[in-house]
Amino acid sequence: MRTILLTVLLFLSAVTGAEKITFTDFFGMERLGGFAISPNGRYVAYDLATPDINANKIPRAVWLQDLTTGTKRQISPEDISASGPVWAKNGKSLFYNRGGQIWQVNIKTGTGHPVTHFKPGVGGAVVAPDGKSLLFVSEVDPACTNPVCMEKQFEAAQNKTVKARLIKHLFFRHWNRWLEGNRSHVFNINLDGGNLTDLTPGDYDTPPLDLGSRSDYVFSPDGKSVVFVRNTDPMVAASTNNDLFSVELATGKISRLTTNRGNDNGPAFSSDGRYLAWRSMARAGFEADRYRIMLRDLSNGKTKELTKEFNLSAGDLTWGPADKAIYFTTAEKGFVNLYRVNIASGKIQPVLKGHFIGGFQFLSPAKLILKIQSATHPYELYSYNLKLKELKQITHINDKRLDGLALSPLESFWFKGANGDSVEGFIVKPPHFDPAKKYPAIHLIHGGPQGEWGDDFHYRWNYQMFAAPGYVVYAINFHGSVGYGQKFTDAVSGNWGAGPYEDLVKGTDYVLKHFPFIDKNRLAAAGASYGGFMINWIEGHDNPYKCLISHDGVFDQRSMYGATEELWFPEWEFRGLYWNHPGLYEKYSPSSLVANFKTPMLVVHGERDYRVPYTQGLQLFTALQRQGVESELLFFPDEDHFVRKPQNARLWWKTVQEWFAKHLK
Repeated sequence: MRTILLTVLLFLSAVTGAEKITFTDFFGMERLGGFAISPNGRYVAYDLATPDINANKIPRAVWLQDLTTGTKRQISPEDISASGPVWAKNGKSLFYNRGGQIWQVNIKTGTGHPVTHFKPGVGGAVVAPDGKSLLFVSEVDPACTNPVCMEKQFEAAQNKTVKARLIKHLFFRHWNRWLEGNRSHVFNINLDGGNLTDLTPGDYDTPPLDLGSRSDYVFSPDGKSVVFVRNTDPMVAASTNNDLFSVELATGKISRLTTNRGNDNGPAFSSDGRYLAWRSMARAGFEADRYRIMLRDLSNGKTKELTKEFNLSAGDLTWGPADKAIYFTTAEKGFVNLYRVNIASGKIQPVLKGHFIGGFQFLSPAKLILKIQSATHPYELYSYNLKLKELKQITHINDKRLDGLALSPLESFWFKGANGDSVEGFIVKPPHFDPAKKYPAIHLIHGGPQGEWGDDFHYRWNYQMFAAPGYVVYAINFHGSVGYGQKFTDAVSGNWGAGPYEDLVKGTDYVLKHFPFIDKNRLAAAGASYGGFMINWIEGHDNPYKCLISHDGVFDQRSMYGATEELWFPEWEFRGLYWNHPGLYEKYSPSSLVANFKTPMLVVHGERDYRVPYTQGLQLFTALQRQGVESELLFFPDEDHFVRKPQNARLWWKTVQEWFAKHLK
């Protein structure tokens, strides 16, 4: 269900005279980040990114809003980016990340000071139960046994003139950065800056380099220990084996809490300290397995799964009032819904469905604060009364920017896909839609492949921006997508170009048959990452598209394996090492279909993409050019898997829209 206010906004945006969204409108939206409720429930602090297109940056600031009066003010300085607000226990001050250190600011006076002065840089404050110390994370040389050594090594690395790297193990780079031999460690520090202690020493990353949660280091309620997550396998690049550990603050003794070979993360203590809950994947090596909620009774050591009968994957966990239930989010059929599970009975009940929830916290035993977005509205904060079932918007960050824009809601449709299964798709109509007209259409294909299309306001692949020039946009949650049960998600593994491709073909047939306002002779398709792979796969087959766009897509599976960083992913998806099991690597490699390439294609890639290295895009473009296929390459030397910088994003949208216009208008 949608709120009355949101319904009114949608109506207003659809009336005659509303304007099509432009890049300036779209990229000028302010972006809500993390939020935190004060101990007395009066205030909510949140960080907000305000893109500056001309300056080509997206600085963040920390804001404070009075939940009683609705008044708000920026509490961080104007000239320095700040984020990650966390409340002091007395509710009189806030901690946040600023300039690579953690600052504390008095909410009444606005005056502040740095709590940390650690040269390698810090972030991610977690305040101790007694309020006298806090945890933070920093990347340091694991060979150092004390902070002084860590700072000296950091300075030496900053000042070295020879930039060569001697690499001895994997990972040596990750996602978009070189790791330089450093490890992420969790430190404890007194609020006066004293007693700085590395709690997680050793040649391991804490929290883990990947596959973690939003909360992978937490104090026990009595403040005597910290539970954290790390992966201790000898080849972390090929392992998803994150585990929970505990460290005693008095002695530094570290104990392993879990031995499951799959991914464990997200530890959360009950308020009385009796229980420890966390998320757990059962299968080793599979990053998209179902997240189960595990519960350990610390009084007797017994552990049980709370979500055995739940076929969806648990997201963020939060203990409810009186520790009787755990509340959690889950992706479900294009939404992110909120559920709760009773820890005694195991009964699971929906709390709030039909929304795309990006986070939640308890304001009181009967009221939640949630971060919610939709296809027509960026994230805002809402309150939800659990007894009255009443949802109210409490921030209005982008209302003025949205006012007067012609934005179309996401509409769902279902069809029979691969294996005769029901598959969901979505459609977004163009501004000022007239059902009597014929419109060109753009087919968007999501990445992952264990991803999803949903009712969200995406800051890269935004439905409204694709639709604005006068296109119908449709998107399909093919086999492999999350939110439809684990069997459905599993179906893409070992099956990259089969079942999902069949879904996309049948879904296109469905929309052409059931939406007569789509011009079947003016179709295009675009996708990124796995979606880019699928575009490349489609290129090698007969298809109905006038043009294609492949962003950071996989072209050749074997060379991809040799250059990507997370090896567990291809080893799971293609059933082993490619030199031992070449079959699926060869079968689902678009490079083997180059002789069939003929559809005009725009190729996009970022040089700092270490997930799908940029040479995949170069190989693809070379193949297209040598086959005489109309093609262009948009190459970003300063972007990674995503296009983040405002002016680069502006060029991306300009190039993409011109490519579509050339072939569809």
